Amino acid sequence: MKEINIFDNPRNVKILLMLLFGGCLVLMIINFFFSKHAHFSWEEWSGFYAAYGFVACVCLVLAAKYVLRKIVKRGEDYYD
Repeated sequence: MKEINIFDNPRNVKILLMLLFGGCLVLMIINFFFSKHAHFSWEEWSGFYAAYGFVACVCLVLAAKYVLRKIVKRGEDYYD
């Protein structure tokens, strides 16, 4: 018997994505109504933390793929 997962239904995935994008939009709009107490001038830029998080995520993925993979990866016959 196959176990049914909530994400097997494409409608549920679409609803989840719409909630995620809606939440991001609400947070972006709220960002314009609050003052920021930044230490550096670039922290006051609109969307700075979103861009910073995106660049950091891309750097982590690239580091894992090209640097850490060579350190951790074992050959196919490692356990033979």
